[in-house]
Order: sequence, then structure tokens, then C-alpha cells
Amino acid sequence: MTSRSKNVKARSPRGRPPKLGTRERLLSAGLEAMHARGYHATGIADVVERIEVPKGTFYNHFESKEAFGAAVTDAFFSGVLGALEPFVEDESRSPLERLRAYFDARIAVQQGRGYVKGCLLGNFGLECTDESELIRERLRAHFDVWAARIAACLAEAQECGQLRRDVSPDRLARFLITGWEGALLAMRVEKNAAPLVEFVENAFNLVLLPPSREAL
Repeated sequence: MTSRSKNVKARSPRGRPPKLGTRERLLSAGLEAMHARGYHATGIADVVERIEVPKGTFYNHFESKEAFGAAVTDAFFSGVLGALEPFVEDESRSPLERLRAYFDARIAVQQGRGYVKGCLLGNFGLECTDESELIRERLRAHFDVWAARIAACLAEAQECGQLRRDVSPDRLARFLITGWEGALLAMRVEKNAAPLVEFVENAFNLVLLPPSREAL
């Protein structure tokens, strides 16, 4: 390597995040707007104005607002999995401890947000699924993956004798997700963490029981 190439390499920026392309910027702006205001209250004009591109640019990447909304759910769900994986993969904790830590961490996130917004997947489920088959199917797929990842952790809990075996892990996982989504809705109404805390306490103290307590 020549001294010139060494100098060029030394001056090269490091640690900077890669510059987002237009599609990614549109998704980022759309996710932020739709999470805060909802699908119907967010127009395409709102999104393109946020990143200062012509409205026609939007249609170079998305054929419709419905297709864009489906892609926004994908982007949001990527974050959901990104938040879940470090907990369910943490082998330093028992399976149920991993899940409890995950939900406790999500409560802290909601507290930091001031108990607004909730979960975009749940919000879209209430707002869009009766009129958009595309978004409904996308949400269903995301909830299925989310449940499967939690179910795998619950199956581990059963294998190590930490969790009752009379209910399937998939059924328990879906209970946790639907219960959590309902608690998020109540949180937004009450504007405090009480519904979330109550859900977690009930789930881990009354439902996710060890085999010795199944008869209680």
C-alpha cells in the first residue's frame, strides 16, 4: 500500500451510518407519522413534505398508499423483532425470566414515550383491516412470526420444567400478544403504566405457572 493510499484511508470517515435511500427515508417518515397520527390521518403529501421530495417521487417506490402502509408495518415489525431477540436469546436467564425482562423493558419504553402511540401493529389492526386485505394479511403474518418466536421460548420453559405443559406454547404466546395489545390500548386511555404492569403480573403469576402449581 502506498503512502498516498494510506493517507486516503486514514481520512475516510468511519462509524457513520450509511445514507438512507429515498425509499428508506419515505418509510422512516411514514412510520413516524402513522405511528403518531394513524393511517387515515396521514396523507402522502404529509410524508413527502417531511423529507422534502416531490410527490411524484413517492410513486416511484410505492404504487399506492395501501402498499406504503403495508411496507410501514414491515418496517415497524423489524423493530419489534429487534427488541425481542436480545431477550429471548439471552441464555444467562431462564426462559420465563427472558420473557419477563422483555415485557418489563417494553413498559419502560412506553413510560419514556408518555403513554402515547402504543403499538403500530395494533393501531393498524383497529384502523385498516376491515378495508384493506393487503394490510390485514401483512399484520397477520407479523403477529404469527411474533407469536412463534415467543412460543419457542415458552417451549424451552416447558422442557426445563419451568412452565406447565397442559397448554400449547403457541396458544400461550398468542395470549401474551393479544393481552399485551389490549393493555396498550388501556394504557393510552388511562395515560399510565398500570394496565401494562397489571397484565404482566397476571400473565406471569396466574397463567405461566410451573407444573407443580397447575392444579391451583
